[in-house]
Amino acid sequence: MVSRAWSWVTGLSLVDGHLHVALIAGLVVGLLVLLLAHRGRRWAARRVPLALLAAVVLLGLGELLLAVTDPFPDGLPWLVPLWVGLGLAGVTLAVAGWAGQRWWRRGVAVLAALAVVLGAADGVDVVYRSFPTVASALQLPPYDQVPIERVLTPGPDAPVAPAHWTPPRGMPATGALSQVEIPATASGFPARPAWVYLPPAYLSPDRPLLPVWVLLSGQPGSTRDWIDGGQLAHRLDDWARAHDGLAPVVVMPDALGGETDNPLCLDSALGHAATYLSVDVPAWIGSTLQVDPDHAHWAVGGFSYGGTCALQLAVAHPDLFPTFLDASGQRAPTLGDPAGTAQAAFGGDRAALDAVDPLHELAARRYPQLSAYLLVGRDDDEYRPQTAEVTAALQAAGVSVTSLELPGGHAWDVWGAGFQGALPWLTAHTGLPS
Repeated sequence: MVSRAWSWVTGLSLVDGHLHVALIAGLVVGLLVLLLAHRGRRWAARRVPLALLAAVVLLGLGELLLAVTDPFPDGLPWLVPLWVGLGLAGVTLAVAGWAGQRWWRRGVAVLAALAVVLGAADGVDVVYRSFPTVASALQLPPYDQVPIERVLTPGPDAPVAPAHWTPPRGMPATGALSQVEIPATASGFPARPAWVYLPPAYLSPDRPLLPVWVLLSGQPGSTRDWIDGGQLAHRLDDWARAHDGLAPVVVMPDALGGETDNPLCLDSALGHAATYLSVDVPAWIGSTLQVDPDHAHWAVGGFSYGGTCALQLAVAHPDLFPTFLDASGQRAPTLGDPAGTAQAAFGGDRAALDAVDPLHELAARRYPQLSAYLLVGRDDDEYRPQTAEVTAALQAAGVSVTSLELPGGHAWDVWGAGFQGALPWLTAHTGLPS
């Protein structure tokens, strides 16, 4: 009973539904309590304005810190500072009314401030939809996570292609997620643990030779972003259920090295991310998983930074990743401006940066062996023009391109729906029945 109740609670949605409404209502009520809990001219005329001014100053300092440190090149949607500012206002109002109050009034103020902060955090989450459920926000183990040792079982000596495979009795109803260490043998890249999705067909004793998809996160980001925000396991389990248990093996390696790091998906002074993703990760896949060794059936994809990285990898290694998905990626790797990027990555050598710029590479040669699927949000004013530029460059280089604009901005409401819509295209291009 307790386990069932806990599962119900952790499965609640944070981005819509009753809990979301309750959190936003809690924010409003909490602010009203903090504003109206004290009576008197001094409170209304002096302490409330000072508390709100303090919140504005703290918000401004935070934005200044982001501008100076520049941890990521993307700007923040205006709703994010608004929600953060409301959360700060809850804290500063509680502090302003703390002195001289009875213990129970202080307790009410703490609860009210907590309600405001939680509501504000939920508001930010709704902007990006990175943590759609309580479980994902708490970073609890995914519903179908198993130790990798349990799924690395021997398969058939001569596995068949998916088109010639028949699902056996007793095949699992869902796939499995496992967290794994992918050693950076060739690159020395400080990679965080990766995640792997293995579909029901792979978990069968007579598994077929399944294709491989490598999916990359945005920046800042985590290797489980596709699992949390993208609901990848749910989407692919549903796909497999409708296709005799067949779905790709998906590897989600670290392309950053740290939550806010930005190695540009290159080999440079910032780290050897490109070698890690193009040498170490494929080597681990080939030696650890029983998958289709034909790279004609491999794909790479990602969103935002990961989309740019997928473009870079496909253009640099078309024999390794002839199919790629670019969701709201940039036109080129960047830390904000070309000069600053060249300085950080190559000691100011612009020619070295240009040599690994995918648009320069596309202009220099043709890539008829590549197939690309690009998607972006209609309201994504920063990335939509860049997607159009990349689409034109790919088409001019002979790449087979599918390009879509979907309702939404730079968030999971676009990337999740876009990935779902791309599944027939991706599976068909990587050798699975669609």
